Amino acid sequence: MSIWVDVATVSSGVNVVVLLALSAVWARNYVTFRSKHAVGLLVFGVFLLAENALAFYMYILDPTLSGWFSTDVPVIAWRLMMLLHVFETVGLVFLAWITFD
Repeated sequence: MSIWVDVATVSSGVNVVVLLALSAVWARNYVTFRSKHAVGLLVFGVFLLAENALAFYMYILDPTLSGWFSTDVPVIAWRLMMLLHVFETVGLVFLAWITFD
């Protein structure tokens, strides 16, 4: 497996963990305040969580897709996928820092 696959996999896994924590806070805030802002953040978090969980599943667990990703996907595509996951991780960590502060 190449370094690009590893970085994308770790990044999507970190995104799942951060999004679970953020979604829990946003759900608690919605239950407490019943605001549109809180439910909007919760819906955003759930959809982004689903996207990252699916990516993590494809990179690690699905035997067909993980094999294909690690052998037949061009390097430039992996670099771009890895870059998107890393940018997302940085954004989510910043959002978590603001949320938990």
